[in-house]
Amino acid sequence: MAEGDGVADHEIRVRLDRTASESDIGALKKWLERETPLDRLARAGELRIDVRRRTDAEPGAPMGIGSEIVVHLVDTGTSVVFVELLHQVRLAVQAWRSNRRDVENGEPPGADVDGVGPDDR
Repeated sequence: MAEGDGVADHEIRVRLDRTASESDIGALKKWLERETPLDRLARAGELRIDVRRRTDAEPGAPMGIGSEIVVHLVDTGTSVVFVELLHQVRLAVQAWRSNRRDVENGEPPGADVDGVGPDDR
């Protein structure tokens, strides 16, 4: 994709491993919503953060492997913005994991953060 092409169909998927609880999903979503760069884009109507059922999860899967947090980038006009957003989400997830480690017992769930384009679905 060349710079200047629309990226309306790009999204970032955050998937926690099977050790995640429903409260982990909710806490991470709220954490992402409060991150300054993401909050700024959301307030401008350029970003949405949702929780949805994973399409590749087995029926009856625990919340950690049955759901994902999706950061959906609404058309910003450049692929550069998407790459920067992906980096920011990865940093935010790392910060959330570090914070959770400090405030709760046990190791936080592992997390995968991947950028997904229209051809990857």
